[in-house]
Amino acid sequence: MRPLDPQLLRAAPAARWPVAALTGIGVAQGLATIATAFALSAVVVAVVEGVPPGRAGAWLVGVFVARAALGWGAERVAAWSGSRVSAALREQLVGSWLGLDADRRPAPARAVALAAQGCTSVEPYVARYVPALVTAVVVPPLAILTLALVDWPSAVIVTLTVPLLPVFAALIGASTRESTQRRWRALTSLSGHFLDVMRGLPTLVSYGRAERQVETIRSVSQQHRRTTMETLRLAFLSSAALELLATISVAMVAVTVGIRLAHGSMALGTALLAILLAPEAYWPIRRVGAEFHAAADGAEALAEITGHLAAPATAPGTAPGAGREAGPEAGPATSPAAAVTAEAVSYTYPGTAAPVLAGVSLDVGPGLTVVTGPSGTGKTTLLEVLAGVRRPQSGAVTAPRTHLVAQRAFLVAATVRANLSLGNGAHQEEMWQALRDVGLDGVVAAMPRGLDTPIGDDGFGLSAGQRARLVLARALLAPETAVLLDEPTAHLDGEAAEVAHAAICSLAARRCVIAVSHRPELVALADRLVRLEGGHLRQEATS
Repeated sequence: MRPLDPQLLRAAPAARWPVAALTGIGVAQGLATIATAFALSAVVVAVVEGVPPGRAGAWLVGVFVARAALGWGAERVAAWSGSRVSAALREQLVGSWLGLDADRRPAPARAVALAAQGCTSVEPYVARYVPALVTAVVVPPLAILTLALVDWPSAVIVTLTVPLLPVFAALIGASTRESTQRRWRALTSLSGHFLDVMRGLPTLVSYGRAERQVETIRSVSQQHRRTTMETLRLAFLSSAALELLATISVAMVAVTVGIRLAHGSMALGTALLAILLAPEAYWPIRRVGAEFHAAADGAEALAEITGHLAAPATAPGTAPGAGREAGPEAGPATSPAAAVTAEAVSYTYPGTAAPVLAGVSLDVGPGLTVVTGPSGTGKTTLLEVLAGVRRPQSGAVTAPRTHLVAQRAFLVAATVRANLSLGNGAHQEEMWQALRDVGLDGVVAAMPRGLDTPIGDDGFGLSAGQRARLVLARALLAPETAVLLDEPTAHLDGEAAEVAHAAICSLAARRCVIAVSHRPELVALADRLVRLEGGHLRQEATS
């Protein structure tokens, strides 16, 4: 990662204005710093000579006020910039992943770490490191140029010693990068373990194995703590090294100025100006070194984020119109039903040799098609290929806009109303009708705020059966002409399943519905029955 990678500006247009604003403020602060040195030296000389400061005093007060205003503005712009760029990167990152098929997306643990902590760690990079970098580019050259005009021997000393700081900072930065990469890997591992434990916590509690995961989380957390402390140790040592080098360099200027002042070969005002300007050539570079460690995680994450954003985006699946459940691009159905076809489709999971689907062909029109077969034979994979979530290695899929209801109900942390209206913009009356069709209207009516009752992520607060019926109700409201259901009634009891089956049949009367199911009651209602086994499909007779 370069000090300021242009990929940031290309990948995140939202960063362009903040970086430009911070650059302008940095230039103004540099000029104010030089003005402060002149004003302060003039005031000190006037006091020493017993002359009222007069205009110089007013100038000094004005410069201090200007620097305070610029500092306040820089802090505000930096904080605003960090949060804005972080949010924009997160939105673009998730959007780019949604535009890829499932095999090209990062692993869930990596995705969570990058979209959550990774994008958040970019904030100090933009809010603190970039402003420090801008100041380091502007202030030292201005200070050296001004110093050359007032006292060229001091300018020579500063010019010869200033380059040592970036050299030392680069050497230290190489070690910091390795340490940060180790810390980032530890954070990803911790995120992955934590995510897996949280997802499987109900199952772990049911089998009494939740406590055994405590030691695993503790071990991974300790590894992350050790790598973090290693990075902090390196940061403190490097800051001390840069501070020592800058202090020695300023001392060399002070000694030469003091000797010449004692011999009477240098005026007091010039000597004060040289001593005040010399540190200004070093402290911005020291600040860059200090802020780099605070922003090292952001630099590492930003390198990976820009890599993801720069990857060519291709629409998932082979069907140009294929969509996913509750896709934001969903619109009104253009026809009451449409056919879904697959021609010689083959699919093999990455890292495996045996194909899950081997030359599968399917031609499904309006009505209810039920796919059966042993568990683990690729029925869910078939639905994901038809929906465009996965891209087959060979063959072609032709499908209208599809609405996929996965086995794991997709529900966001929002109200019941918001979850029902995802991707369809349904009205309240339509929502209640859909809830009645799946037998969930009584449950929602009994909630404290009805449709406006909030639920947690993944439907937390609802039972498995209630979550299944809620996403089925959303499928009834979907505008897509083809609906794909993966075990829609697996978590329902007999009475609730009967109501859900009636709703599915009603939907199939006007749409193309493909359902994967092991329930004999739903199989008996199928207009077409196909069986997937050994990677091959065969159609069976229906009663």
